[in-house]
Amino acid sequence: MAPFHLEAEDLHPLHWSKVTRVLQGSLWEELQRLGEPQIAPDFDVSELETLFSATVPKKDTTKGGGRRKSTGSKTEKVHLVDLRRANNTEIMLTKVKMPLPDMMAAALAMDESILDADQVENLIKFCPTKEEMELLKNYTGDKEMLGKCEQFFLELMKVPRVESKLRVFLFKIQFNTQLSEFKKSLNTVNSACDEVRTSVKLKEIMKRILYLGNTLNQGTARGSAVGFKLDSLLKLTDTRASNSKMTLMHYLCKVLASKSPDLLDFHVDLVSLESATKIQLKSLAEEMQAILKGLEKVKQELGASANDGPVSEVFHKTLNEFIGFAESEVMSVNNLYNVAGRNADALALYFGEDPARCPFEQVTQTLLNFVRLFRKAHEENCKQAELDKKKAQKEAEMEKAKGVNLTKKGEK
Repeated sequence: MAPFHLEAEDLHPLHWSKVTRVLQGSLWEELQRLGEPQIAPDFDVSELETLFSATVPKKDTTKGGGRRKSTGSKTEKVHLVDLRRANNTEIMLTKVKMPLPDMMAAALAMDESILDADQVENLIKFCPTKEEMELLKNYTGDKEMLGKCEQFFLELMKVPRVESKLRVFLFKIQFNTQLSEFKKSLNTVNSACDEVRTSVKLKEIMKRILYLGNTLNQGTARGSAVGFKLDSLLKLTDTRASNSKMTLMHYLCKVLASKSPDLLDFHVDLVSLESATKIQLKSLAEEMQAILKGLEKVKQELGASANDGPVSEVFHKTLNEFIGFAESEVMSVNNLYNVAGRNADALALYFGEDPARCPFEQVTQTLLNFVRLFRKAHEENCKQAELDKKKAQKEAEMEKAKGVNLTKKGEK
């Protein structure tokens, strides 16, 4: 059963602070999830209307009731739009705080100093639908008598393809930030690939691991390897010494600390690795497509607005200037994106992996995990060495004390 809708103008309002977004785990989220009705069956709607009526009941002599009319004022406003939609639109307009003609002039001038991204997003959200436009076009009464929402829709309807223009404006507002963040991600991918492939220390460690593996696997089918799969790096912690106190990773770190201590800080070469593990190539592809598609829509609107007449004159001029700048920027970032894609594939190939089977995300995550396991093993080795040193010192002191006691006894 659908909940009963009350006319807001007919009742005294409850001036509460409305929750517009439910918090996970809250009562409101639970009620929404369980599909609880908004009006509990305990309440008698008729009684509620009688008790909290804002006006003296009048006998209704009209028929149809397709429109809502506001009461409580000498001049009754005509409302054509759905009540909830109209209320939400009017709430949005109170946040803009400027006359409708000024707001539309700022939108058409694409003036970012007057309208920000959030405001333009709201304007897009509350653009009239085709059905609402038809309602307003078919209205033959006095337009001055229409409500705020309807007046707003009429203002928007003066501009050809208003929603398209607002979306272009939003693209322009977000363009610099969007491209800046996108370039940052692409540069991280390129830097990480370059750092890994040019790290001499990492290469030396890989060579030593290959030697260790071949030594342990000699005489078996796994021996005489010319290389190893990247995920084998993480298996160094699985291979334990006979006394079970040391893994192959610990042993590798121990030998390096003794023979090649300069290799122990190889992770310093890979400064972009951790940041790179947070990047998904699929997301970059989607972002690139969104930028290209956005620019294409801007071009389409530029062509269409050329025939709009005076209403779009400033808009067309501003958009034309923006496109000249945007096209070269998008071309540049598209080239950078293609370079990043090639580098990501080359990184997998560097380790003898198929990019389709072992993509960039897997390569970077495996390397980062290896770095962490390696550093942990080295730290544990250092702690163990310190404990062994203290133990040896204690034993030496005890031996020395024992020797002194024996000497004293001999003297007696």
